[in-house]
Amino acid sequence: MSVKNWFAASVILAGMSLAALPVPAQQPAGQQQSGDPVADAARRSREQKKAAPKPKKVYTDDDIKPAAPASEAGAGGAPAAQGAAAAGTGTGKDDAETTWRKRFADQRAKIAAAEKELDILQREFEKAQLQYYDDPQKALMEQNTRKEINEKNAKIEQKKQDIANLKQQLSDLEDDLRKSGGDPGWSR
Repeated sequence: MSVKNWFAASVILAGMSLAALPVPAQQPAGQQQSGDPVADAARRSREQKKAAPKPKKVYTDDDIKPAAPASEAGAGGAPAAQGAAAAGTGTGKDDAETTWRKRFADQRAKIAAAEKELDILQREFEKAQLQYYDDPQKALMEQNTRKEINEKNAKIEQKKQDIANLKQQLSDLEDDLRKSGGDPGWSR
């Protein structure tokens, strides 16, 4: 075998050897794998949310000012006078409605925020139950005392109590609206 043939054969053999090697998958630039599937899922969700188109504005009944009912003009003006007396003035009713709706919206926003916090606390609690520690001393201590898990559980119970109190406040607000003679629709 000549040197020329020997060289060509060795180049072909080297090329075939390299082609048979597995190629590691490359991640797109900017992505990192942390080994935590929850963190990876959150990261992917944020990236998808950034790429998603902005939703269009949806108009609801709260966005549109209702027209004055025709019954206010009533025969002889008696019903209109009673309505104005109950509300104070013609614009007082609109002010009262706006105030009540704002109070209900604020209370519902507080409840929603507290429920989100409870959800996060519950996720942290579940993760703490599966927590592994690099330091064997800390792992043994945590296994015996369960301090971190007990603290998270106490926070969850406190947040549940807070949510119950906020819901009771919402119920009390509905009772106050009813007692003041306001329209029950204002609570929605």
